[in-house]
Amino acid sequence: MPERVRSPLYELTLARVRELLREPEAVFWVFVFPILLATVLGLAFRNRPPDALPVAVVEGPLAAVRAATLAATPELLPHVLSEADARQALARGRVVLVVSRDEPPVYVFDPTRPESLPARLAVDAALQRAAGRRDAFAARVTTLTEPGSRYVDFLVPGLLGLNLLGTGMWGIGFSLVTARRGNLLKRFVAAPVRRRDLLAAQLLSRLVFLVPEAGLLLGVAHFALGVPLRGSLPALAAVSLVGALAFAGLGLLTGARPRTIEGVSGIMNLVMIPMWVFSGVFFSTERFPAALQPFVHALPLTALNDALRAVMLDGAGLLALGPELALLVAWGVACFVAALKLFRWQ
Repeated sequence: MPERVRSPLYELTLARVRELLREPEAVFWVFVFPILLATVLGLAFRNRPPDALPVAVVEGPLAAVRAATLAATPELLPHVLSEADARQALARGRVVLVVSRDEPPVYVFDPTRPESLPARLAVDAALQRAAGRRDAFAARVTTLTEPGSRYVDFLVPGLLGLNLLGTGMWGIGFSLVTARRGNLLKRFVAAPVRRRDLLAAQLLSRLVFLVPEAGLLLGVAHFALGVPLRGSLPALAAVSLVGALAFAGLGLLTGARPRTIEGVSGIMNLVMIPMWVFSGVFFSTERFPAALQPFVHALPLTALNDALRAVMLDGAGLLALGPELALLVAWGVACFVAALKLFRWQ
């Protein structure tokens, strides 16, 4: 009975999975490093010297006066918002403290955020002065400890997005350049192997690690740190899948032509560093000037982080994430098509 011939796509995908499992460095960066980073940052940011500016004033009879008083303080940037919008802005890191509509006011903030304490002191000092004397009233304080409103809840979705970016880029781009440098791709040409099968195998091998990679980080965050998952698991899985494919396509494009490790490293750093800085991993994208916002929101990591936070913290469904998912799909398709056109075997 003749032996069954397996497809080149299956064999290439299986070979790529085995390559990754045999690389201790890849296993560490994919599975161990995100957990360590989430834990260390979640603890370290409790006591770091804070740097606070934006605060929210809840709409009410005294809102305009309080906002004007706080605006006169250089360290503060007040925004008058509804109570629901103020709470959401606080949870998303767009403001660091909320001043309630009560008289005397209640200050609502997350004590684990480094900016909260100086914001609370600056707000209280400004309102006390406006009342005519020091300590004219005894303001109450409400600290946020419930899951979904803390800094670590904001941080974990960003770390997941950062991890999907890093493993998609480094895992695929380096693999292609290493194979090209070792003349392995020349053997594939002689096999023969079609270009689209080789690149598709890189994409599929990336997806094999998606479930344990994301599952370990989210499992530790949920059970050890209490980070909530208010949306559905299928929605979270779908967002992670689309993000992983987008970054895998970007990794294919960066590795399509370079011949040396130094060359592909430089290209990857050029592509990834702007997303590390601007895509809202560690703090809200609202901190950047308005002129930069179109650039910030055009980045695929920004779209992925926004979608992950919407599912995990707000319970959003896939229909509400249409713009973010469309942007990720556009990035993935465009990068894969460009990689097919630019790919060099040698």
